[in-house]
Amino acid sequence: MAAAAVSEAWPELELAERERRRELLLTGPGLEQRVRAAGGRLPPRLFTLPLLHYLEVSGCGSLREPGPGLAQGLPQLHSLVLRRNALGPGLSPELGPLPALRVLDLSGNALEALPPGQGLGPAEPPGFPQLQSLNLSGNRLRELPADLARCAPRLQTLNLTGNRLDAFPAALFRPGALPLLSELAAADNCLRELSPEIAHLASLKTLDLSNNQLSEIPAELADCPRLKDINFRGNRLRDKRLEKMVSGCQTRSILEYLRAGGRGGCRSRGKAEGPDREEARRKRRERRKRECGEGEEAWVDEASRLLLRVLHVAENPAPLTVRVSPGVGDVRPFIVGAVVRGMDLQPGNALKRFLSSQTKLHEDLCEKRTAATIATHDLSAIRGPLLYAARPPEDLRIVPLGRREVKAKDLVRQLQLEAEEHRKQKKRQNVSGLHRYLHLLDGKEHYPCLVDANGDVISFPPITNSEKTKIKKTTCDLFLEVTSAASLQICKDIMDALILKMAEINKYTLENKDEGSLSDHEADAIPGQVPGPRATPGAEQAGSAPLVVEQVRVVDEEGHLKVVYPSKTDLDLAAAHVTVLR
Repeated sequence: MAAAAVSEAWPELELAERERRRELLLTGPGLEQRVRAAGGRLPPRLFTLPLLHYLEVSGCGSLREPGPGLAQGLPQLHSLVLRRNALGPGLSPELGPLPALRVLDLSGNALEALPPGQGLGPAEPPGFPQLQSLNLSGNRLRELPADLARCAPRLQTLNLTGNRLDAFPAALFRPGALPLLSELAAADNCLRELSPEIAHLASLKTLDLSNNQLSEIPAELADCPRLKDINFRGNRLRDKRLEKMVSGCQTRSILEYLRAGGRGGCRSRGKAEGPDREEARRKRRERRKRECGEGEEAWVDEASRLLLRVLHVAENPAPLTVRVSPGVGDVRPFIVGAVVRGMDLQPGNALKRFLSSQTKLHEDLCEKRTAATIATHDLSAIRGPLLYAARPPEDLRIVPLGRREVKAKDLVRQLQLEAEEHRKQKKRQNVSGLHRYLHLLDGKEHYPCLVDANGDVISFPPITNSEKTKIKKTTCDLFLEVTSAASLQICKDIMDALILKMAEINKYTLENKDEGSLSDHEADAIPGQVPGPRATPGAEQAGSAPLVVEQVRVVDEEGHLKVVYPSKTDLDLAAAHVTVLR
């Protein structure tokens, strides 16, 4: 009777075990009552699903602690999302060690402290040796664990927004502590001081410390070699000129000001820059003034203000719509779409960089397509409205990228044979390319697909797009889709990240229109940065011609709205150089 009661209370777990699923989402109104009955913890049976790669439990006000057994029972977990619950004031027992975990989201809980034994995991050996993204935003943390860097030494993204922190632990900025950290967000806290040791974050690219209580910005911040975006708005700085620059100027101008030592023209340490470099800067400024007829500050303002403009459905004479078939709900239920107009992929390596950024998102945020899959299409090759459906493998026909038309069943078989041959040739188990994603279709009787009004399958997630809608150098208007078996919010988050990458491509093109483009080698040395082309006809207007993001509606078979992207809460980007005009 007891076993039957557990099975009845948690049918998702029984289904996941029976189908050997790698992703599991627990949410909805019935979850809160079941967790309360389990003592405010997750059910122990959940920790007997060792194949899970992705686990999300969200929006449960009765979940106060994960419960014992998580680390031992889910050794292959890649993504753990426990947001908008009631976890706190600590974590007992601690979460780790989770040796394969890459994404940990604990945002929107009631965490106050993460001391040893009630925190993330051990520091020796590291509890999260592969963790790349940690989201602790929207909690009540007053301090961070002193050993956070040792616990997660490969951290790339750290989000601490909306807590009660008044300082960073000194060990966080220790030389070599977090060599891969590229994004640090700690807006809306109580930070009073930023240590000069932040210069030891050699990979830092984005820093958001807006709305804190900082009175100074250390000049040493300019020593971060890859820093591209900073946000210090909402701090009362002693240097009023710097405070004004923070409110209106671009990162590069602020860093140059800090590098020169502020008003005094000297630094607290380090050597002054050589006269040749300063002279080169002066000449570039003068050239911009001659060509644009205005000072650098106006150029910077124009570049930062006009990057993304949202075109609402009501303003669009021919909006694109995606209709969802009921059958896809059992296979890959979540989809969001968007149309982006105004991309220039012709100059230099712009197309190559765009495709590379999509690949990187698939590897990182999409968790090798286990959490979500991105597809990008040439809009001119698509006829709407679109249908998102599920079809038997023998009935689904597509022209895959770089291949001839084939049934999905035969394509999967071809890829499996290629993967086996690849293993034999390389004499190893790992495979590359599309072959890495075949396991995501294991046990599926129907495959998801996106079909246009002509009846052509343009997408077969998570495997491939159609050759018909392939992105080319001449493509300027794109249709973007993100699908997931996990959650709608994941789709939206990844779409946000993709559009931000596209905005960065155009922004970098504008910034470097008169300085030439980087070589492939130079650009690859700067993570997340996309080289721009040399000046091209119409480039002078790039600053006044932002990317246009058109809303796409997703509806059910009766035409009732399921989701529209971007909504008012989407594209809420923290990047200082991106402004969204709605």
